Amino acid sequence: MATTADIRKGLCIEYSNDIYKVIEFLHVKPGKGPAFVRTKLKSVTNGKVLDNTFSAGHKIEEVRVITRKYQYLYEDDNGYHFMNNDDFSQIYIGKEMIENAQFMKAGEEVTIILKEADETPLSAEIPPSVYLEVVEADPGVKGNTATNALKNAIVETGARVMVPLFIEPGDKIKVNTEDGSYLERVK
Repeated sequence: MATTADIRKGLCIEYSNDIYKVIEFLHVKPGKGPAFVRTKLKSVTNGKVLDNTFSAGHKIEEVRVITRKYQYLYEDDNGYHFMNNDDFSQIYIGKEMIENAQFMKAGEEVTIILKEADETPLSAEIPPSVYLEVVEADPGVKGNTATNALKNAIVETGARVMVPLFIEPGDKIKVNTEDGSYLERVK
């Protein structure tokens, strides 16, 4: 059993007959009244996000997890297939378990969180940034560049990214996977 003092980002807990992962948390100690912890929890089974407040000292059921590196293989109608690089075993993960999967490309290494007791997959985390090739880009409008002008581009995975006007098809760019923003052009 853990308490609210043990809450941290990425912690998996059992709550309301489901397993949730802590996405955000904030310890609040108001001037009047008892302290509490405001959390944002994401279900690892269906992807539903809920806000919850725990009073200070509240007991929570922690779920023991292990993380392993897997290589992304391919996507089908139901979800994504990954391969363990150590023993070459394959694992399947549903589409609702991965955030921002539109930035994954074949061969990419992904961290998969497994329940320690029976090694069932709970969620997958893609790297914070990826390198992708621009396949298609809107033509840029010249002359109106006093500010950071952006245009639409489609990368090799099919995702849309807003990029600066100088990016052309064939360029490799670094993309932030959390919000899908352009970071830099890669030479």
